Amino acid sequence: MKAPPSPQTSTLWNLMQWIIRPLPFLDECAKRYGDCFAIPFGNLPKLVFLSHPQAIETIFTANPNLFDSGRGNWILRSTLGDHSILLLDGERHQRQRQLLLPPFHGERMRAYGQLIVQITEEVTHQWQVGQPFAVRPHMQEISLQTILQAVFGLREGDRLQQLTQEIGTLLDYTTSRFGFATAFFPVLQQDFGAWSPGGRFIRLKERIDQLLYAEIHDRRAHPDPSRTDILSMLLSAKDAEGQSMTDQELRDELLTLLVAGHETTATAITWALYWIHRLPSVKEKLLAELDGLQPPFDPMTIARLPYLNAVCSETLRIYPVGFITELRITKAPIRVMDYEFGAETYLVPCIYLAHQREDVYPNPQQFKPERFLERQFSPFEYFPFGGSHRRCIGAAFALFEMKLVLATILSQYGLTLATSRPARPIRRGVTIAPDRVQMIVTGDRSTQKQALSTVMRQ
Repeated sequence: MKAPPSPQTSTLWNLMQWIIRPLPFLDECAKRYGDCFAIPFGNLPKLVFLSHPQAIETIFTANPNLFDSGRGNWILRSTLGDHSILLLDGERHQRQRQLLLPPFHGERMRAYGQLIVQITEEVTHQWQVGQPFAVRPHMQEISLQTILQAVFGLREGDRLQQLTQEIGTLLDYTTSRFGFATAFFPVLQQDFGAWSPGGRFIRLKERIDQLLYAEIHDRRAHPDPSRTDILSMLLSAKDAEGQSMTDQELRDELLTLLVAGHETTATAITWALYWIHRLPSVKEKLLAELDGLQPPFDPMTIARLPYLNAVCSETLRIYPVGFITELRITKAPIRVMDYEFGAETYLVPCIYLAHQREDVYPNPQQFKPERFLERQFSPFEYFPFGGSHRRCIGAAFALFEMKLVLATILSQYGLTLATSRPARPIRRGVTIAPDRVQMIVTGDRSTQKQALSTVMRQ
């Protein structure tokens, strides 16, 4: 059996590289070992990274029953819970996926369009001409409020304010390098009192659980069939056996949507604003496309704009927020290109390395939206949301939100980067984000073009 090449460095060194500088580490391994290599991390199972489109196709088109993935996401269990769709496999995963998918597709999405624009306007209204501001916190606020209002239907009140604060604190901790590293060192997760890292995390989760369960119980006690938020749909959803989700299942899925949907989308929008204003030609083409729209606008019309779509696609290509897919743990031997893998092999389709292939994307480190206008890439060459039965269920919603937020901001504000220093990709928990993006408002474009929200409400 041919074994993939592997770094000869110590497993602890590999783990530290993975925590501190994952993308350069992957780049170095790919340059040295090619399309397939295995990395041992401490006492963890060795991970086999794959980036060739043929290898990705083999994995994505294989019978899903050949793999487990949920148990490979153990690092998320302490935050999301045992019933999160990301932690499930087999029939339980399929059941939860079928219950969760409907709210994120079709006409349901259109209803969220006005909400996204309204929240974007409310958050950006505080921007002042000439004053630098950090982009990411504002995009996080937009994304979190969108999730809280679209998922829970919470528009006002103490519970909304408390959830906003507690979820923000949770994400600040779990996306920090220290918070991420604690998952690999169990002693740091122990409750040694309210001031210990583990103690603070446990008490924070307890406060969030109280809020989530209170909302679930209130909504069960007072059902309102006129509500269109995602929680209302999940409360009424039933599986093939006629069973609804339990309170525990709802709690874990709601927290999964809050954490996964908030952090990732905010990062993607921040990256997009950086690239748009880093490259004048990209900004010029995108503004021309937006200014060419004729009212009345429809959110779906904006979502279909070709150059806006290309900018978003290229943003998710060059530095994908989730830089690896969910693991595929083999349950039986499988052949992938020239390699034979036995059962219990941890296969990792690597989104970042696949998106950096010179043979697929010439000059891959160049931000070039035109790639996505000139050709269509296969789902084995371009897969920012993963693939097969583990593809992100919120992919369509995330792209929809990303496009509407960008269109709203660019139609109303003239912006410029506060510094010429290039943004660097750094780890934020299980994702990759820019280290720092600051911008300055240079003017008000809404006087030149009617605000998107006004015409979309007509």
